[in-house]
Amino acid sequence: MLAVAKAPFRAAWLGDLAGAWIFYSVLPLPPGITPRFERIARFAPWIALAIGGLAAGLWQLLSPAGLIAQVALVLALGSWLSGGLHLDGVMDTADGLAAGPQRRLEAMDDSRVGASGVQALLQLLLVRIAGLALLAAAAPWALLWAEVWGRIAPLVAMQAFPYLREPSKGTAAFHRAHWRGWWLELLPSALVLGALTALAHPPFGWLGWLGLIPALLVPLELGRRLGGHSGDSYGACVEWTVSWSLLLMGLISWRLAAAA
Repeated sequence: MLAVAKAPFRAAWLGDLAGAWIFYSVLPLPPGITPRFERIARFAPWIALAIGGLAAGLWQLLSPAGLIAQVALVLALGSWLSGGLHLDGVMDTADGLAAGPQRRLEAMDDSRVGASGVQALLQLLLVRIAGLALLAAAAPWALLWAEVWGRIAPLVAMQAFPYLREPSKGTAAFHRAHWRGWWLELLPSALVLGALTALAHPPFGWLGWLGLIPALLVPLELGRRLGGHSGDSYGACVEWTVSWSLLLMGLISWRLAAAA
């Protein structure tokens, strides 16, 4: 009887993980697993580990080619692995903020990219390039941490702010529909963070926690300015948190190296 009770939970857990795998990345799903799209947000940091791990591996593989090749190709890989899903949110959110309160959602829905969206994308990439350049040999661990924090940031947004669109509309509406509260949704993320802290080589056991700062500030500031969040701003939270996390870790690691 106990086994029967556990089976649906196990199937739902695995289904949500599979749903997160194909929603947050372009990576193929192993055969024999049926995805579902309910509580997938809680598993986003797990997918981030896969994306960050592939980026870290490419960084190491390209080390003989030099820093320029490493930065450029790691950025390209990250964009491809996520399917550009979150970068689109960065541009749409910037256009929405520039349009003002009355036309905000209309501008974010517009498939055309405005000048504000282009500027936001350029600024985001420059921040990320600077962070990776400062990190240099320390980039692999930082990429893991930054990707995980980037996927935690939308969980903060979901907890702290209302959804801007009608419950049945928007590509991320199901996130809010199946949200079960901070602690239940954050628990899988806490396991990932604990594993990273335990396995990271010094100083990344503590340096990686710098990403907590943008993971909190980015969703809180965007939510304040927008009056809530949507799927676009969830994506913007991911990308800006990744970029600012890399820059913060890069600046601190650079100062530590300079002082040594």
